[in-house]
Amino acid sequence: MNPSADSRLQLPRDCTFTPNDWQVLARYWYPIAIAGDIADKPVAAKLLDVKLVCYRSRGNVVVARDLCFHRGAPLSKGWIENDEIVCPYHGFRYDCEGACTAVPAHPGAKISPKLKLILYPAVERYGLIWTSLAGASESAIPDFPAWDDPDYVNVLPPGFDIAGSAGRQMEGFLDVSHFAYVHTETFGDRNNTEVPQYKVAREGNELRADYWSTVSNYGKGQENPAPDGFMWLRAFRVFAPFAASLTVHFPNDGRLMILNCASPVSARYTRLFSPVSRNFDKSVPAEDTIAFNLQVFAEDREMVEAQTPEDLPLDLTAEAHIPADRTSIAYRQLLTELGLGRDYTS
Repeated sequence: MNPSADSRLQLPRDCTFTPNDWQVLARYWYPIAIAGDIADKPVAAKLLDVKLVCYRSRGNVVVARDLCFHRGAPLSKGWIENDEIVCPYHGFRYDCEGACTAVPAHPGAKISPKLKLILYPAVERYGLIWTSLAGASESAIPDFPAWDDPDYVNVLPPGFDIAGSAGRQMEGFLDVSHFAYVHTETFGDRNNTEVPQYKVAREGNELRADYWSTVSNYGKGQENPAPDGFMWLRAFRVFAPFAASLTVHFPNDGRLMILNCASPVSARYTRLFSPVSRNFDKSVPAEDTIAFNLQVFAEDREMVEAQTPEDLPLDLTAEAHIPADRTSIAYRQLLTELGLGRDYTS
């Protein structure tokens, strides 16, 4: 099979998306693995129901369809030898360009050009491996400038699995009225539930929303040096379809930046990747930051996995809305403009 754009964009078997939604979503970039996990062994991943394999060859990351075209064995069960990936079934070898270089059963025979992997673009950024099934431009990868700023320290929690849709997870990340009810064990306050008015701005295919409130971002049990009445600014930036950044403004010009990347494994299964950067409390162990964020993720996951309908309704008449939902309403409208199905999407 020739790894052309047409072959890359064939619908996967047992696709859980509508054909239209799959074709739309395939045009974007998503993280599929932690870069540090791609070392001396191939690693399996899944994106939009497509089974992928990640491995390093000649110092670079390769992302390919997890399939040897000889007998359909998954290459992720194989190994890396001399910068080539080896199929575990019959020992076929493939180089970093995806070409088969060896058929052990017939070492002197000419190798069929059909024995070539379907490759996808691979970019290592923010400690993550990104790919696009349709080969989109790298400029479309979400912006997260703090990661490369020497004044910030970076923390990368492990990938976090959610048995729910990427759209529901994203909307939960953007929601500002659930803090007092979902995050009571981490930072929410049942005595501080009011959501002040805020605005949402549109810039191309991005959304921006600055939300000011007195809800603290310090965790329960942490020292809180913020003065009484301190107004916390949470600046959201949404990158369609399933990524958003949040910059929380702390006292004394402290900045905490979070990149929320909801990678759609399937229509109703999501792997969350969330790089974190901050320019304060630089001596706090990374393990403490990871533990706090995993607790917040777990609080959100319980709700996302229980929501009905499981998919995010893009028809604005399908669910009720309140003024605090301005960002999620704009987000649903943005997804509709991308061409996703109006009733439901992932």
